[in-house]
Amino acid sequence: MKFNTKLIHAGISEDQTTGAVSIPIYRASTFHQKRVGGQPQWEYSRSGNPTRAAVEKLIADLEEGTAGFAFSSGSAAIHAVLSAFSAGDHIIVGNDVYGGTFRLINQVLKRFGLTFTTVDMQDLEQVEQAINEHTVAIYFETPTNPLLKITDIKTVTTLAKAHNIKTIVDNTFATPYNQTPLTLGADVVVHSATKYLGGHSDLVAGLAVTNDEELAQQIGFLQNSIGAVLGPDDSWLLQRGIKTLGARMRVHHENTAAIVDLLKQDSHVAKVYYPGDPDFSGYDVAKKQMTHFGAMISFELQDGLDPKQFVEQLHFIDLAESLGGIESLIEIPAVMTHGSIPRDVRLASGIKDELIRLSVGIEDEEDLVEDVQQSLNQL
Repeated sequence: MKFNTKLIHAGISEDQTTGAVSIPIYRASTFHQKRVGGQPQWEYSRSGNPTRAAVEKLIADLEEGTAGFAFSSGSAAIHAVLSAFSAGDHIIVGNDVYGGTFRLINQVLKRFGLTFTTVDMQDLEQVEQAINEHTVAIYFETPTNPLLKITDIKTVTTLAKAHNIKTIVDNTFATPYNQTPLTLGADVVVHSATKYLGGHSDLVAGLAVTNDEELAQQIGFLQNSIGAVLGPDDSWLLQRGIKTLGARMRVHHENTAAIVDLLKQDSHVAKVYYPGDPDFSGYDVAKKQMTHFGAMISFELQDGLDPKQFVEQLHFIDLAESLGGIESLIEIPAVMTHGSIPRDVRLASGIKDELIRLSVGIEDEEDLVEDVQQSLNQL
């Protein structure tokens, strides 16, 4: 089955009771049990819900995993996965991760005895040097948020397996449309499904997928125990959004290519970060492990030009946090999505005050190009 067909027909694509091709929204909090002490499939919606189960099975199939889990946010998914480890365990983390992940690690998880080392995931020597006798996992994004750095998934997972270490990959920016980390050796994939998978800026959700039976049992236990599960209404919205992922991504990619061309040629722009640009440092690895390069662009204006002025005078492109929606969204990471990272740490990882991040939507290509050009012309 080809990927675009899997989007529609994988998972639980019809209701087993009625044959409905849209899984119903089961809003029940609890379910009637036939007898005491039985093992019913459904008993309480925190532990399992038919609508949530449909989206969990769908993402598991799309990511080539064996078990999927839906959470109330991407941060909740990351929290549950990292909660599988214990006090004293050491985790290696990419130094260019989402600000919310940085906050979760440094202000929450460290208080429970987990230890972390941040490294440049593109430097395998740094990764290997960070491994110690307590290292249990490596966590990274690729492409990263917001510098779009590319990590060679296969190389890192091979190193991890040699040391009996788990690998966790945040696949939010790429989506399974563009890459499937589990097929490259990763043990867990996480998503902020709020982004491309939901695709319409109308829900907040997180997903985790694994093909490791032991990890699946642990994550399932933690999902139920911590309780940050995705509700049935949002589960239905998320499944509906996923089914149009292929159609949306094709337009996202076409529009992105046009804007990258504009930015690279405009004299107001100092640097463009995009995995599909042959001049980009991660291009060769991205080309090897991704089928397409995604629809996220980051760029810096020339010295002396004001990024705030640029983003505030756009017409069609919305100044807003988040990404991956049908509408184009733009933001300045230093004061928005990554504002929780101390400035010295942020600058050390390459996230400058002048950096702009653009999530390219599916509006008309000509309108988007004209909007970016008119704003650049006013600088």
